[in-house]
Amino acid sequence: MESVANQRIARLSAHLQPPNSQMEESCVLKRTDCRAKGGAPGFKVAVLGAAGGIGQPLAMLMKMNPLVSVLHLYDVVNAPGVTADISHMDTGAVVRGFLGQPQLESALTGMDLVIIPAGVPRKPGMTRDDLFNINAGIVRTLCEGVAKCCPNAIVNLISNPVNSTVPIAAEVFKKAGTYDPKRLLGVTMLDVVRANTFVAEVLGLDPREVDVPVVGGHAGVTILPLLSQAKPPSSFTPEETEYLTKRIQDGGTEVVQAKAGAGSATLSMAYAAVKFADACLRGLRGDAGVVECAFVASEVTELPFFATKVRLGRRGAEEVYQLGPLNEYERVGLQKAKKELAESIQKGISFIRK
Repeated sequence: MESVANQRIARLSAHLQPPNSQMEESCVLKRTDCRAKGGAPGFKVAVLGAAGGIGQPLAMLMKMNPLVSVLHLYDVVNAPGVTADISHMDTGAVVRGFLGQPQLESALTGMDLVIIPAGVPRKPGMTRDDLFNINAGIVRTLCEGVAKCCPNAIVNLISNPVNSTVPIAAEVFKKAGTYDPKRLLGVTMLDVVRANTFVAEVLGLDPREVDVPVVGGHAGVTILPLLSQAKPPSSFTPEETEYLTKRIQDGGTEVVQAKAGAGSATLSMAYAAVKFADACLRGLRGDAGVVECAFVASEVTELPFFATKVRLGRRGAEEVYQLGPLNEYERVGLQKAKKELAESIQKGISFIRK
């Protein structure tokens, strides 16, 4: 009886505190053998930056996703605490925590999907450019780990400024010889979520019935909601169009100001990230017709990266859709978006190439 109890204790402690490689040999159970009984078949997902403002609710929501069988939570601080906490949830995914750079490779090995919310949040008065130098370095380090340990994983990049961090990740993967443009997706889903919500408010509809494509990028004027293509088809007055476009573009600032120094959009961002991650997992599973907006390598415009609708499949963004018909307001917005986007993309590329 005692040996069974000891095995059970070893299994539990292995979930919460993955042994290092020296200890692993002497452990009764290797960490790879540790699974909750009846743990669902599914995908292995890593969240890098799991102890942060976005990372914690994101990790919790991923633990609730039935398509996830193993959930790795990595951060440079507090990862063991978040892991212990989330591991008590009675859902199928097995949770393991990884703390600090020495454990990054263990966190990434064998992953199918890597979600990266790591970085510092925007504070009042900060521009997205102020974030750049700090978050650019963090993204570079994490993507070097991905290139080494799970080069075939699909990467969902959330770290701002997305318009620059996605080109940074692409350059890191190119240097490592592992770059597959289909597998690198900048998460712009929050812009879509906001667009659906704000349009539903104006039309007096349930937001779940509304679908607004948002194209371009993921900051200020680069965010271009295509209200003319909203579903259900709706007509907006010029005033409504102006109000909605500005509010969708400034949604992040609205939250930063409302939180008055206490952070930026974390809960809605986590929700949007999980909605997008779930779409990626359904694509990986082979579901047909999974289409969402994302910031990807693109030939839709003359820019190397652009956010449009993409069809998600087993290899990531398997098809990138064209913009479709734009009205005059959107055509003008597109020119403004492209001008700013070109600079942000170049800034990311130069950060790695310099």
